[in-house]
Amino acid sequence: QVQLVESGGGLVQAGGSLRLSCAVSGSTSSINVFGWYRQAPGNQRDLVATITRSAITNYADSVKGRFTISRDSAKNTVYLQMNSLKPEDTAVYYCNARIPLARGSNNYWGQGTQVTVSS
Repeated sequence: QVQLVESGGGLVQAGGSLRLSCAVSGSTSSINVFGWYRQAPGNQRDLVATITRSAITNYADSVKGRFTISRDSAKNTVYLQMNSLKPEDTAVYYCNARIPLARGSNNYWGQGTQVTVSS
């Protein structure tokens, strides 16, 4: 089992910055990919960024050059640094952890943290 707790969301003006944190506990050694996803009202949950245990990162085109995902293994925490925020970044942001299985994988989710960007 894995538990994820997000923090750091809030209200910010366009052009501003926020840093989200995701505290990870439980079977952390089994996780091979950590990620951030977001969901705006009426929309599906979309990938924002992922990072593997070997620190390979992947970003959605809409956030490339503005967002940075990182991980502090000593603190069991995953971060999402968000700069140059836009109103369209407004959404609930969810932390995700993936554990591979013999077939498929188990996905774990946090409760989400609201990010609101005002114009």
